[in-house]
Amino acid sequence: MEKGVKRWLVDTSKWNPTPHDFSSALSVLPQHERSSITRFLRMEDRKQALVSRLLQYALIHEVLGIPYNEIVIKRTFEGKPYLECSKVGVEFPNFNFNVSHHGDHVAIASEPLCLVGVDVVCCIKPEKESVPEFIENFSSYFSSLEWDNIINTGTSDEILVDFYRYWCLKEAFVKAVGSGVAYGVDKVEFHHTNWTNISVKVDGEPLTEWRFWLFKLPERHWVAVARGHPRFATENYKRTISKAEFDAEEYHKGLNLPNVAFVTRIIEQLIPVSHGEEKAN
Repeated sequence: MEKGVKRWLVDTSKWNPTPHDFSSALSVLPQHERSSITRFLRMEDRKQALVSRLLQYALIHEVLGIPYNEIVIKRTFEGKPYLECSKVGVEFPNFNFNVSHHGDHVAIASEPLCLVGVDVVCCIKPEKESVPEFIENFSSYFSSLEWDNIINTGTSDEILVDFYRYWCLKEAFVKAVGSGVAYGVDKVEFHHTNWTNISVKVDGEPLTEWRFWLFKLPERHWVAVARGHPRFATENYKRTISKAEFDAEEYHKGLNLPNVAFVTRIIEQLIPVSHGEEKAN
């Protein structure tokens, strides 16, 4: 199953395509995906949307060997992408993936059995208000323990970084279960030891069948990954996975798979070689 554990990352600030290069990369995708990208007015938004889609297609192709033109990605009512396919196979009983972007980075993570959620944050300093004023707008999303940890962590910059670290862990969890951005995060409380050995409680109950990781990226970016039991998936998302219940031994094989580091990808690595050959002919 280890082949199904992937962590990829693209720094979009390092990709400055000409109009031709952008159109060429866009043409890799099916028509309905293209229109969801070109609807954005800002080029930066178009770039991130395109890279997000390309990461999904490239990862599915690498792990499952499905040709790009046979990949069908749909979204749940809450907006979580999933692969509609019967070609996953027994080695990946619940192959699923999740994507996120913020600042300059777009990330994707996949798992063969457990649910996966990923969230990228960029620790952007507020321009029109102080850090305490800025984070106060979000205080209702944190438990009293989390809030105390954040506001007592040190300098304004350290407070901002801790705020974003908690935030991306919460988002990774709710995205893993498929409940949509920011839904119910006030009930989700994270515990950690210097941001390692991260665990979670929901409504005060520890969830022992979950694992979390937090990675520091360049230029004040962080990325969190959540891995957990499929029984926690929302009803809409549960319909997209093959199996929600496992015996303890089988589930723990998936839960305890090695977590891999994020690998940086460039755009050229996300475009199939056959596509380039077609363009040349």
